[in-house]
Amino acid sequence: MNPIVYYIKQTLHGYYPDSEIVSMAKLLLTQVFGMSVIELYAGKDNCFSSNEQKQLEDILLRLQKYEPIQYIIGEEEFLGLPFEVNRHVLIPRPETGELVNWIIQKNKDRQTRILDIGTGSGCIAISLAKHMEKAQVTAWDVSEDALQVAARNCLRNGVEVKLEQKDVLRFEPSGEQFDVIVSNPPYITEKEKAEMEANVLEWEPGVALFVPDDSPLLFYRKIAELGMEMLAPDGKLYFEINRAYGKQTVDMLAELGYREIELRKDISQNDRMVKAER
Repeated sequence: MNPIVYYIKQTLHGYYPDSEIVSMAKLLLTQVFGMSVIELYAGKDNCFSSNEQKQLEDILLRLQKYEPIQYIIGEEEFLGLPFEVNRHVLIPRPETGELVNWIIQKNKDRQTRILDIGTGSGCIAISLAKHMEKAQVTAWDVSEDALQVAARNCLRNGVEVKLEQKDVLRFEPSGEQFDVIVSNPPYITEKEKAEMEANVLEWEPGVALFVPDDSPLLFYRKIAELGMEMLAPDGKLYFEINRAYGKQTVDMLAELGYREIELRKDISQNDRMVKAER
């Protein structure tokens, strides 16, 4: 084992599982310190400069405070694309990638007007714009800081997305129409906080995570109501959902008049995605 990897394992032992520490060490040493994979696994004793050693110590201290490594590195890959991430945006998850792939599969070769509500880093909107060349993509977020991150990610990935600062809970339609509306809105109830890992609870933006216990479908209902006015005929609504509220989400969409409602499980077999047609 590379001596630096061994040192990282010793320093973070008890904070994270060993397998996770090894993955972190690989990320840090290749992406932050520029080591090659060959150097990483050859067991060679790389000599860090005093500045590099101090940088490593600072990073390990941040990891001991459970700061997500993605924020420390400042980047996360999503569907093969690089995204800047910081404390103003959620870290993209594989489950969200499953939702994006579903949209691409069903709509790829069409002239599609897409609205992404609550875009954060822009991972959904940008991935759709990248993989659906005929799409016109608009993305909303209530956070100006998040929109600045999304704007930089648009430039980084060479796509054009119309970014707008809007609070969906206060928004009133003005006649604009879309073929697809997609959202991964806040959906974790306050009572679920007790089950969450510290690296999410203490570091990722609460405004993008939480809803009141007495209104778990707060954003879904509002967005679905908007969809009845803003979706073109036969337009589609896609949601990433709280696995505990799959049936309730489907029932709410049916009550509002949506049809062809489909609930899908993610790779972990949790209810995670819903599609509905106007």
